[in-house]
Amino acid sequence: MGITHTHYHESAEYLKNRLAGFTPEALLILGSGLGFLADEIENATVVPYNEIPHFKSSTAPGHKGQLVAGQLSGRDVLAMQGRLHPYEGYTSQEVAYPVRVANLLGATRLLLTCACGGVNKNYNIGDLAVFSDYINFTLASPLVGFDISEFDTRFVDVSNAFDQSYRRTAIDIAQQKNITLHEGVYFYMLGPQFETPAEIRAIRTLGGDLVGMSAVHETIMARRLDMRTLGIGLVTNMAAGILDTPLTEEEVLVEGKRASKKFSELVRAFLKEM
Repeated sequence: MGITHTHYHESAEYLKNRLAGFTPEALLILGSGLGFLADEIENATVVPYNEIPHFKSSTAPGHKGQLVAGQLSGRDVLAMQGRLHPYEGYTSQEVAYPVRVANLLGATRLLLTCACGGVNKNYNIGDLAVFSDYINFTLASPLVGFDISEFDTRFVDVSNAFDQSYRRTAIDIAQQKNITLHEGVYFYMLGPQFETPAEIRAIRTLGGDLVGMSAVHETIMARRLDMRTLGIGLVTNMAAGILDTPLTEEEVLVEGKRASKKFSELVRAFLKEM
């Protein structure tokens, strides 16, 4: 049996009790090398994923696999310190599951972050980028088989997947703080293997500026729930074939640490303005 609305509500009720009625304004999904931001949350309550009914455990490197609830920049937030990925063996619905649960708790906004490979040759390692759109040629969706008994339609408009106003706000903040922030198209690949040079050439031809192994399933679910969404990617490596160096998971974590100050500064300022 697949995921039903009963599963979502059981997870949400557990968290309501565990968090003493805490109502988040936004869900933050912190990707590889970026989980440090959850450590900055004030009055924090930490709940490991494996203690929440029906949640899956995160197995990716650098992902602690826990929810952190509290205040950041004066906002009540629920942060995922580590996400889930299809390459871990999870379905699209399981990956996007926490988004629906957060929405049931009251979150109406989603700020998702991830490490990316730079496909656009004008980008540099350590740069940040907001996502203007995404390309998902895996064709997988968390809405396939989604229990629609509580909804009036199963067809979702994703023409404004990443909120245009939020993107403008983030770009304005970056300019004020002298932070390099691109705006580009995120190309989703399943992984866990990195892309081949030929694949990267194809992605660039098709309009991709960044490439990664996450973010899309959560974005689709957020649009289903009418949650305003901003996606921010950190370029942790240049994609295959651009530089004559091997790609490793270690460099993702290293670059996340190097970019921690400007990443935190951008996200904190955005939360104040959102």
